Amino acid sequence: MKTPQEQTLHTRREFLRTSFLGGALASTVPLFLEKTFLTLDSMAAATTGQYATGKDSTILVVLQMAGGNDGLNMLVPYGDDAYYKARPRIAIPSNSVLKINDYAGLHPKLTGLRDLYGSGSLGLIQGVGYPNPNRSHFRSTEIWQTASDSGHNESVGWIGRYFDSCCKGSDPSVGVSIGGQTPQAFASPHPKGIAFSDPSQFRYMSEAASNPKMAEQFMREMNSPTENMGHGGLTDNSGGSIGMISGSPDTAGDTLDFLQRTALGAEMSSDKILEIIRKSRSSVDYPRSQLGNSLNLVGRLIQGGLPTRVYYASQGGFDTHANQLPSHDRLMTDLNAALTSFVGDLKAQGNYDRVLVLTFSEFGRRVAENASGGTDHGAAAPLFVLGGAVKPGLYGTYPSLTDLYEGDLKFHTDFRSVYATALEKWLGAPSEQVLGRKYPILPFI
Repeated sequence: MKTPQEQTLHTRREFLRTSFLGGALASTVPLFLEKTFLTLDSMAAATTGQYATGKDSTILVVLQMAGGNDGLNMLVPYGDDAYYKARPRIAIPSNSVLKINDYAGLHPKLTGLRDLYGSGSLGLIQGVGYPNPNRSHFRSTEIWQTASDSGHNESVGWIGRYFDSCCKGSDPSVGVSIGGQTPQAFASPHPKGIAFSDPSQFRYMSEAASNPKMAEQFMREMNSPTENMGHGGLTDNSGGSIGMISGSPDTAGDTLDFLQRTALGAEMSSDKILEIIRKSRSSVDYPRSQLGNSLNLVGRLIQGGLPTRVYYASQGGFDTHANQLPSHDRLMTDLNAALTSFVGDLKAQGNYDRVLVLTFSEFGRRVAENASGGTDHGAAAPLFVLGGAVKPGLYGTYPSLTDLYEGDLKFHTDFRSVYATALEKWLGAPSEQVLGRKYPILPFI
């Protein structure tokens, strides 16, 4: 039995083959044209990824927890005495932990996520990281966004490679980043994707498409970091922490062409984007925070039928060097409220089974608390995957709290295995082609 995605692709291929190719061959045509049509027919039959869009296929939402989330206080090893010895002031009391098993449980503010785990749509992947970890915010974020080894500098993002490999000929809105700048994950030799904080930015797009100078200026403004977008736009999280690392959009050539196609494309235009924003409304209340606003906007774009395969959002403020408990409580409260609202919204739309949310942070925190009641830059940490198709459970092994690497948790699951799983089993993409090598596939889908 075909999946809905496979059936859609099959139907579209058959339409092309029967309406255009079949109709042409029904008439008397020269032999060389017949061979040409048959060649095109076989190419169409072999093609899969280029017809899949976010209108009717699977969607990936990547959520960056920027600044280095303290995974030990998010997925709490309450059953390990070493945790309480290392953190006499900032450890989560065992009687407050939302227990999952006899060893680990969720932060007490993550009640909605605990319910999602219980209802069967939340996976917790433990000990995620990479060899030879880097504790620099910018370098480690670059490693995660490019899926590169720590000793290799790469400029092209892993999502950008997916776009180039599997989404040729797709609408430029195949990727949408909610924020003031394009994430490096989207960077590629043939850039696709849109970054915006304020949907009203698109009112300039149609005019810009016919004016190269205006288009270039629009593109610079659209993909440049900003302090405050204004006019009702989203602002960076005021958590005193790194936000996100942008790519390096080229405002000429391919990028200008992408802008013009965005404005003038038959399938999606600036007017259509604004129409979606005007007409779509969430049936649930989102928290009035940067993350809540971002996921609300993503939900409205999904509801409105934007053909986006990958959405990207960010929550900042996780660089908790001092006085960690209140700030991390606030972040966990916001994360819980925003994600549970997003899930409720998608369920009300009937789109929950089509969406996979994948979280990441550039690194975890050190096992031991510091003298300022906080934690310093670490290495491995857990991450979440959630969605209607997720198989719930704990994946991987919780790292030892005593067998450490220079005071940090040792990773057990390479983050690129998480990416490979999302690519292979969710987006239907060849992960080895995108990531440069084969990584083990995880069973969370």
